[in-house]
Amino acid sequence: IGDVQFCFHNINGSCMKTPWSLSIQTSLYGILGFITILTVGGNLLVIFSIMYFKQLHSPSNFLVVSLACADCSLGLTVLPFSTVRSVETCWYFGDRFCKFHSSLDICFCLASMFNLCFISVDRYVAITDPLLYPIRFTVSLSRVFIALSWTSAFLYSFSLLYTGANEEGLEEVVHALHCEGNCQIMFNKTWVIISSVLYFIPFLIMICLNSKIFAVAKQQARKIEQMGNQMSSDGDKVSKRERKAAVTLGVAVMAFLVFWSPYFITGMIDAFFGYKTPPLAFDIMIWFACSNSAINPLIYAFFYPWFRKAIKVVLSGKILWINCSSMNLFSE
Repeated sequence: IGDVQFCFHNINGSCMKTPWSLSIQTSLYGILGFITILTVGGNLLVIFSIMYFKQLHSPSNFLVVSLACADCSLGLTVLPFSTVRSVETCWYFGDRFCKFHSSLDICFCLASMFNLCFISVDRYVAITDPLLYPIRFTVSLSRVFIALSWTSAFLYSFSLLYTGANEEGLEEVVHALHCEGNCQIMFNKTWVIISSVLYFIPFLIMICLNSKIFAVAKQQARKIEQMGNQMSSDGDKVSKRERKAAVTLGVAVMAFLVFWSPYFITGMIDAFFGYKTPPLAFDIMIWFACSNSAINPLIYAFFYPWFRKAIKVVLSGKILWINCSSMNLFSE
């Protein structure tokens, strides 16, 4: 073990720095940088594909764009600074930006969750009431859902941290742990419970809706098999697309649950047992959770032939010299 290192050598009260070896630092920058690039690049492809190809302009896909915007924004504005903090084990960007950075982090996480919840509502209506779905779920309604997702996420995250409500009653703990080069946001028991409720209630709703969606989709698949050739090919294709969208949503919801649950559960336990979880353990769980933002485009690519086709057209550069915006992406 080498000499003790500090984040700021010329400042009293500086945080201690973990002296990673050069090989470990290089590996960490490579891994975390890859997650960041995959998050930004993958979600930009989702956003561009849906907005460019006219066939993909639907209320449901606009919600997917909103979800991708939340994930892409996380990759652009939060993860680069988190990468430096994780590798250098120091926060070099000041206390004010620490609060802003943490507010953005919470905001984008909540926006993703709320968008997923509204996408679940959309898929539920599409599967359970397909005849009235075009009337009930319009572009205007999807805009309302998007506005609710972002407004509620923004108001909650920024008002919580900038009023200091999350640290009420923890003044002594915060003062004892504070040092220059630290960016660790703490939550008292009250706000840990509220945050947990904000996390688990939407997911209970999503799990219930998706359970109903899969049950109905299974019944529809059986009816289609029984009807055989009596059903029109166009109707069959539409029904298959709706069921595939339901499966894709279910996978995306479960992925969010798997990636984010360790962080929320540990944070809740930590608040009631004296904040004893090591910072390194929290950092690993935060990055595991943030990796979910890089996973969603991969889920779309795996389940959606139209997304794979759109990616091929975009990456091949055809859109630079041919107007492909009206091409048929559902031909497979």
